[in-house]
Amino acid sequence: MPFSPNHLAELNLLLQFPSISTQEGIKVHAHTAAPETVRAAESLFAKGLISQKDGGYLTPLGCEAVEFTQKLQSMLTST
Repeated sequence: MPFSPNHLAELNLLLQFPSISTQEGIKVHAHTAAPETVRAAESLFAKGLISQKDGGYLTPLGCEAVEFTQKLQSMLTST
């Protein structure tokens, strides 16, 4: 099963979170962010990966997801 556009938006949003600190988060501004980014944030919140509907901080599960996402990105972009 291929990644859906929604899953790709979620993966791209996860890659925007700082991976070195759980004390740093991001804010998705609904009035300026792309609609797919707003939907991705809401979906990640519903799945328990981030602390707020509009970003916030990574949850423990979110930290794990970011780690996997970064590893996958590294594997796919390595030469």
